[in-house]
Amino acid sequence: MDMVLSLVMLAALALLAGAWFLHRRGGPRRQVILMVVLVVIAAVNVAIWIVPTPDGRVPAEQVAE
Repeated sequence: MDMVLSLVMLAALALLAGAWFLHRRGGPRRQVILMVVLVVIAAVNVAIWIVPTPDGRVPAEQVAE
């Protein structure tokens, strides 16, 4: 599970860098915005899996059980 979360964050960083480069080159604004939205969605999904619940357990650890 840790490897999947790491890959999602690496993909999010790559998308963010790609959106920045596309914006700098004058690419389509809609595509840049959609790439940034996808980065936010990926980051929120990772946060859902790694932020502890009120009882102190991490959802990613509960999957392994």
